[in-house]
Amino acid sequence: MRGLTLDAGALIGFDRKDRRAVALVTRAQQNKVPLAIPAGVVGQAWRDGRKQARLAKLLRAPGIEIEPLDAQRAREAGQLCGVRGTSDIIDASVVLCARRRGQRIVTSDAADMRRLDPSVEVEEL
Repeated sequence: MRGLTLDAGALIGFDRKDRRAVALVTRAQQNKVPLAIPAGVVGQAWRDGRKQARLAKLLRAPGIEIEPLDAQRAREAGQLCGVRGTSDIIDASVVLCARRRGQRIVTSDAADMRRLDPSVEVEEL
């Protein structure tokens, strides 16, 4: 495994001190496992920076890469949704990010990720 791609459920869990999410992210950081977060996922999890110090610190941490949702990636996510008959482009961007990097997805909803790509490796929180 070449790292982990985090979805909104993973970020929200980490921010809310969910034991599994915190342990998984902390262990990955200690072992210098690359962590990727698609930019749209940040938007799904971010609500009030004054109250999300844990999340803000994670997003600034070394080894965290925020993958932009540029025009090309947005089209790719939209196309994946079209092919798979779904509508959540942020979930599609998570799947595509993990595919590009050869990473496992950390998610609170494995079924949605597998609907987009049945072969994707997921770790459900």
